[in-house]
Amino acid sequence: MDALLPLGTAPRPDTDQDLAARLRAALVALAGDRVQGLDAAKIMPVLDGSDLTSLEVDLTGVVVGMPTDESAEPVHWTPEVTERQPATLRTLRLEAHPMAAVDLPVDLTAEVADVRFAWVTAQDGMVGVELVEPTDDAPVSGHARVAVSREGLAGTVQGLLAVALHGNGLQLTGFDLRIDQSGPRDARIEIDASIKKGMFLSATITATASASIDEQMVLTVGDVQLASANPIVGALLGTVRGRVEEVAGRRIDLSEALPPGIRLDDVTLEVGEQVVLSARLA
Repeated sequence: MDALLPLGTAPRPDTDQDLAARLRAALVALAGDRVQGLDAAKIMPVLDGSDLTSLEVDLTGVVVGMPTDESAEPVHWTPEVTERQPATLRTLRLEAHPMAAVDLPVDLTAEVADVRFAWVTAQDGMVGVELVEPTDDAPVSGHARVAVSREGLAGTVQGLLAVALHGNGLQLTGFDLRIDQSGPRDARIEIDASIKKGMFLSATITATASASIDEQMVLTVGDVQLASANPIVGALLGTVRGRVEEVAGRRIDLSEALPPGIRLDDVTLEVGEQVVLSARLA
């Protein structure tokens, strides 16, 4: 049982309109209060017997926030399944132009082909769908593009940093983020942040990092540094500098990190007024 989504009482939906309404209701319930606007999302399935010819989901205008202490955990559906009927979603397309993720506008386009699932019937008379992980014998293919504005990304990082510093009694008084592209899959990030504590302590903190992805789809993180010219702040940073700088040189095989049946064929990065990450699945 990989992932189950309830679709109400039996029988299972047999029209596109009924399936769209049930999918929307299930997604709204699963997302909880962290996600706003899902009830207005465009969900357009096309049934073909037990299979789905296509499913298009337009998340434009949806807002995803940070979890809070008051956020309720989603209630997962874990029934006793009495019947499964295998099926295939031939084309899944996700779009958002844009959606907001933690106040950051994100433009998203993704398309995946040959997604396997099963219609399930539970002992309590409920029906739903069960997502099935792809395998080497039944892989998926597709592509995805995610774009954010450079200015918006800087603003979101600044806001998250201000909240984190405030929790430690520090005030963020200045911030500058720079992203430079050094290759088709290479980028360097530099952050200068000015902080203040009380009337007497102020300093500038500099953080740098670089990331590159080679042709074998291995991500290498390098040049990770955290420093301040202020000796007092530098000493405070010493408690976290070791954990931050140990990231330097870390290598992550992106292809190996994916489950069987999902093969990352290529990744590209474009840094301009927008930061655009594109990926292609074989």
